[in-house]
Order: sequence, then structure tokens, then C-alpha cells
Amino acid sequence: MPKPHPQKFKDYTRAFFNGSGQLSAQKRDELILTYTPLIKYIATRLISRLPPNVALDDLISAGIIGLIDAIDKFDLAKNVQFKTYAEFRVKGAMLDEIRAQDWVPRSVRGKSSQLENAYHVLEQQLGRAATDEEMTQYMGISLDEFHTLLDETKTVTFLDIDLLKQNSPELRGANFDDLLGQTGVDPFAVLSFAQIRSLLAQAITELPDKEKLVVSLYYFEELTMKEIGLVLDYTESRISQVHSKAVMRLRAKLKKAIPLRGD
Repeated sequence: MPKPHPQKFKDYTRAFFNGSGQLSAQKRDELILTYTPLIKYIATRLISRLPPNVALDDLISAGIIGLIDAIDKFDLAKNVQFKTYAEFRVKGAMLDEIRAQDWVPRSVRGKSSQLENAYHVLEQQLGRAATDEEMTQYMGISLDEFHTLLDETKTVTFLDIDLLKQNSPELRGANFDDLLGQTGVDPFAVLSFAQIRSLLAQAITELPDKEKLVVSLYYFEELTMKEIGLVLDYTESRISQVHSKAVMRLRAKLKKAIPLRGD
């Protein structure tokens, strides 16, 4: 059975929230059931990039907790759709669960840092995106070893808003609620957040065409790796490698402006 595309999930903000205060127990249960398919979609999409020791049920359970948290904290006055707010809370709860499990071995983190640093140094020297061949020559490994390295580090390639916030001093005290409504936050924090988004957007435009397309289909069109492979006539594994390269390049570019955690 095909998974529903996120755009097909309807927003029920006005149907459930009318400014009268907290939801009744019946409405609350109904809203949780209504958004359960979205939780399952996000968990299924996320787990496809994680090692087998991470259980789908654990992510779904964390997502439900995130949804309940979203229901409790949602503020209609901020003029944000509930689906947008809930999706962020659900993803955040799942990422917290993954981090709590410490699912990435230290050796994999080390390889990820090695690969990211190589992109950072080499592309600064070249003034453009480095090819696979240039990367292998710089790192002193074969092309097969390079592709294996991409496969081994694919589970580390997360770009989430928490990572940017935790490594940007101006944003550490800002809640996502406030950033969405741009209220209650120091104007310099909002400006910094806008600058980070601008830096990321610019970095995406500088990616090689194939990587740019994969990033667009994965993050903006919400297609899975398998679906992108069908569109581009590549294997799912190959698309995963292209995605890993793109994220490593983006992290390397952001590194110039934002010192990332662990560097």
C-alpha cells in the first residue's frame, strides 16, 4: 500500500481549534487519531536512513508524544497551521528519541567528520564543488572505498533546525513557536535565523545539478529515496549516496559561518 504524500494530509486547525481554550477529551482523542497516519509517514521515512537497531514502533511512540505536546502547546493566536506545528513537534520528538539511543557508533561519526572536512578543505581550494575523483585523490582512497564511506555515513547526514539553533548563539534561547510567529524573540535572533536560511539556500544553489535535484525532491517534494530512484532511474543505494554527498557539501559550506557541534 503506497504511503500518502504529506500534501494529502489535510490541516484541521479550524475544525478543532476555535480559540475557546483546551480541547475536550473527545476532540483531543479524535485529533490524535486524525494525525496518526502523518506520524507513521514521518517515522517510516525517517527510519529508512537509520540502522536496523532503531525500531519503527519506538519512533511512532515518540511521535505520538510529540503530537500530544503539540496539541497542549498549540496557540491559535500565532496564526500558524496546526499541521505545520504538529509536524515539527513530531519530528523533534523522534529525533530526540534517536539521539537518546545514541545510535551512531563513534567510528561512524569519525568517518563522517573525515568526509565533511575533506569536502570543506578541497572545495575551498578549488572554489567549486569537488568531483568524486578529486575527493578520492585528496583522501588517498579508491572510488569503491569512497562510495562505501558514503554508505557507512549516510545515517549521520541529518540537517535539522535544532542543529542550527544549538550552534548559533543568537538562536539558543528561541523557541520554534516564536520563530514561526516572529513574536517574543529578540530581533537579532530572527535576523540570524533568516541569515542561516539564506546561507543554506545559497549553498543548495551551488550544488552539482544531480545533488541539487535529489535535495529538492527529498526535502521539498517529500519523496523517499526509493521514489527518487524511480524518477531518476537510479538504485535507491545510489540516490542515498548522492544525498549523502549533498549534505556533506552543505555542512561544509555552513561550517564557514556556523561552527557545527563536534568540530
